[in-house]
Amino acid sequence: MNVVILQPSYIPWRGYFDQIRRADLFIFYDDVQYDKHGWRNRNQIKTAQGKQWLTIPVHSKGVTEGIAIKDVRIDQSKPWQKNHLKALTFAYSKSPYFKNYLPLLESFYDRRDEWLADFTIETTILLSQELGITSTRFLRSSELSGIDGIKTDRLIKILKQVGANHYISGPAARNYIEAKKFDQAGITLEYIEYNYPKYHQLYPPFDSSVTIFDLLFMTGEKASDYLFQTGKQHEPG
Repeated sequence: MNVVILQPSYIPWRGYFDQIRRADLFIFYDDVQYDKHGWRNRNQIKTAQGKQWLTIPVHSKGVTEGIAIKDVRIDQSKPWQKNHLKALTFAYSKSPYFKNYLPLLESFYDRRDEWLADFTIETTILLSQELGITSTRFLRSSELSGIDGIKTDRLIKILKQVGANHYISGPAARNYIEAKKFDQAGITLEYIEYNYPKYHQLYPPFDSSVTIFDLLFMTGEKASDYLFQTGKQHEPG
């Protein structure tokens, strides 16, 4: 069984969905430390003035070192939903398929989730369905019991508990994953490379790192065709 473990992110880029597509089981790593300056509550869109951050405000009180992603609360006292919808509409209203996805977009920003992870996980699953990814199962790491340890040891414990025999990871994990431990556990390890075909964007030059909305608004039903990579690296277990 192919498994991917990634921290939940806000409207992720297409590489995130490529990993979901490749997985039999995708695990949202929601019980690890929240990083204030990462992708948990923010992402970027393309605009005529350059890239723009969309950031979900969270309650800063208690968001200190060591707090888990699943325990971060959204600050609903600020009109962030209205602002994000307005920013996306302003940037993409002239894109070919914006109107097709406007109902989905509005449904996202009608939500009033208390917890950041609930919003980001549920919207990521809905986006996966829009991309035609229907066979992947989803799980939160916080739903598992008896998982301890750190780094590679913790990953392997999760993988063993769910019955994985193959782990798929992005290339950056090479910097911290201890590959020998996967070999010892009898789990093969695959690093995929983010090498995707370009598509037309409203505001050149091309930038592949922005949210998946950019791809959906520009390519519509063909968006899933742009999730396939042209290269990968495999490391046998």
